[in-house]
Amino acid sequence: MIVLDCQHISKSFDGVPILRDLAFSVEKGSKTALIGVNGAGKTTLMRIITGEMEPDSGQIVTGKEKIGYLAQDRQGITSSGTIYEILAESKREVIELEKELNRAEKELARLKGDQLAAAADRCEKMRQRFEELEGYAWEGQVRGIARGLGFGDEDLNRDVDSLSGGERMRVSLGCVLLDNADILLLDEPTNHLDISSIRWLENYLSRLKCTVIVISHDRYFLNRIVDTVVEIEYGRARTYKGNYTQYAEKKKQIRHAAMNAYLKQQEEIRHQEAVIKKLHQFNREKSVKRARSREKMLDKIERLEKPAEEMTGMNLRLQPVSVSGRDVLELTDVSARFGERTLFDNLNMLVQRGEHVALIGDNGSGKTTLLKMIVNAGCGGDARPGGQDSDLSLVEGCLVGGVIRTGTGVVIGYYDQAQELADGEATLFDEIRRDWPDMNDTRIRNTLAAFLFTGDDVFKQVKDLSGGEKGRLSLAKLMLSGANFLILDEPTNHLDILGKEVLEEALKDYEGTVLFVSHDRYFIGQTAERVWDLHDGVILDYPGGYDYYEEHVEERRLRAEGSAPGQQVDAGYGSDSAGTDSAGALSYEEQKRAKAAREKVRRELKACEEKIARLEERLAELNDRLNDPAIATNAGKLAEIALEQEETETQLMDEMTRWEELAQADEE
Repeated sequence: MIVLDCQHISKSFDGVPILRDLAFSVEKGSKTALIGVNGAGKTTLMRIITGEMEPDSGQIVTGKEKIGYLAQDRQGITSSGTIYEILAESKREVIELEKELNRAEKELARLKGDQLAAAADRCEKMRQRFEELEGYAWEGQVRGIARGLGFGDEDLNRDVDSLSGGERMRVSLGCVLLDNADILLLDEPTNHLDISSIRWLENYLSRLKCTVIVISHDRYFLNRIVDTVVEIEYGRARTYKGNYTQYAEKKKQIRHAAMNAYLKQQEEIRHQEAVIKKLHQFNREKSVKRARSREKMLDKIERLEKPAEEMTGMNLRLQPVSVSGRDVLELTDVSARFGERTLFDNLNMLVQRGEHVALIGDNGSGKTTLLKMIVNAGCGGDARPGGQDSDLSLVEGCLVGGVIRTGTGVVIGYYDQAQELADGEATLFDEIRRDWPDMNDTRIRNTLAAFLFTGDDVFKQVKDLSGGEKGRLSLAKLMLSGANFLILDEPTNHLDILGKEVLEEALKDYEGTVLFVSHDRYFIGQTAERVWDLHDGVILDYPGGYDYYEEHVEERRLRAEGSAPGQQVDAGYGSDSAGTDSAGALSYEEQKRAKAAREKVRRELKACEEKIARLEERLAELNDRLNDPAIATNAGKLAEIALEQEETETQLMDEMTRWEELAQADEE
């Protein structure tokens, strides 16, 4: 059953078409993703569906379905009150119905006859409606959704006027989820959620029976919840059945098939045109007739349009200009407290050259604080946040302590999620020129063009940039820095899926060290080989990627709850307090030795792979020589080559066996 039908929607802004004769439909109960690059018109379409915006042409056809809408670019809360009061307001119909039902039931005791029968019938209808709205569970729903979105019971009495922008958006999302809508429109619902809350939202939406249309750049989230993908590209829509991964594969196949059909038709057209030209050159009556006949057939061919080229994104290449020492970062008894609340305490961690580490944790756990402490320490190479005589000092309102040491030759490049660029009045061109005064105008323009700033875009003022544009400018400056230790705070927040893929590939190829904070699980899975989980004031260290973390997180957290205060609980080779004898946990010194052993295995593995490549090349050369006619009759030479070939094959088999053993050791 179709519950929403978009019929030939077109919309332009300042003469620039955004949506062009766009058409698709949504089935009842489906979970549909709207995807497309930034600026494709996804949010515009959602506003047209809700009636906030009128299309230039076309119409949206719906029944009597109630629509709930979460917009990504507004606070959403205009009234005052506590978090609980604002969320409960979404249950106004249920609350009023409950009051009315209670009053009506009390009145039954004093009514008789026809009045009693009529009142009883009215009560029954109200009760049925109350049960349809799950009225007996509304308070539990409010508290459950608040907890799922990261608000504890103690937070429910906080006034919304005191909340941050991200917290207000979470309250807005809670209101939409509680509103009993038939069609939910969610524009980037995961933007302000931590990983725990995103997991909860996935489970909640998967169980919902209503229709959901979601805009999201979170590919992991889309894979978990959607059964349909509508892609908006060049103003038009194409519908794919399946989740994001299935969509990506189908799109690749369709694009490949369309390009092959186009190229084949072009080849046939060129062939026919060549034949027609040749027939005309003969200049005979019969040949001219045949040429005209072919021309008519050619005119009747329905020409295929050339498929749109894959949209190109940023040209991002991250390359360190120098190599750091082996030990890049050491944390020794590092702590941070905000008032009476301890964010983390006695952290002892080590990061070595070439590692890519993801730092994850709930909102407010102290991830950004820790990154800023590391960046501050990196400026001095060996920083004691407390100063010369004390292990404590104030950093942005936090009491911090311990020792943070960056290694020899470490050059830090920092990506700030707040994107606080130095001079809001400066143009993009000036922003690059100020930090790299030796760059000529052409190179500055080429650099900005690589991040999609072309033409007069380079003269935009920084203060006028959107979040996504500021993110691209920050990445451009990061690329130019040549840093060998990248510290990134939510680098994907304002990137579309294509932009995320570009950044992923750049980080995969990056030979330096990376420590980053992200809630994007797909991005973490693609770029991190180690995960730090900042949980309840300690770091739980996972030596694998995100899938390894998912597999072991519950077990490790249970271990952490049983550990002594201040311990670091390891998931393979991380740090632990001295003397801890928990299975699998390593001391700080043992961690260094384990890391050295791991590096040794990887060096041997690389050398083995190089030797295998040389042996395979030699075998190919020997095979060519055996087939050389010049020595085909030289029995002695042939025997010599055959003997070397046999010995080389034996060596190759030995190296392949050794490679398997080393690969297994590296994986373990």
